[in-house]
Amino acid sequence: MRILAVDHGEKRIGLAISDPTGTIANPLTVIQHVSRAIDAAQVATLAAENDAGLIVIGQSFNEDGQPNLEGRRAARFAEALHTQTDLPVELWDESFSTQKARAARIQMGVSRKKRAGHLDEIAATVILQSYLDAHPQKNS
Repeated sequence: MRILAVDHGEKRIGLAISDPTGTIANPLTVIQHVSRAIDAAQVATLAAENDAGLIVIGQSFNEDGQPNLEGRRAARFAEALHTQTDLPVELWDESFSTQKARAARIQMGVSRKKRAGHLDEIAATVILQSYLDAHPQKNS
C-alpha cells in the first residue's frame, strides 16, 4: 500500500509518497498554501492520483508533549482533509524532521549554496520514512 505524507507549513506543504510496498519514502512535490480547504482538496487529489491508501500528516509537539502551534494547525488540516477524502488520515510526530532533512542534504554532499531554500518535500520524506520504519505491519 502506498502512503502519502504531508509536512504542513504556513506557506508551503511538502509531500512524499512511499513505494508500492510501503517500504521506501520518496519526495513527491511541494504545494503552495492557499487556504485550508483548497490545500486539503489538492492533497486529497494527489493522494488519489498516486493510489495512496493512507495519508500521514506530520505534527509537532512542545517540550511537554502537547501539540504546539504548528501541531494544532496540522490537526486542523487533518480535520479538513477528512472532509475531502475517505482515506484514513493519521497524525505522526514530526519532531526534528526539518533538521534531519537538512542533515541528509549535507550528507549527500549538496553544496551550501544549493542547500539554501526550502526543505518541505524532504521533511515530508523524513516524516514518511519514520512512519514506515515504525509500522512494518502496514507495509503490505
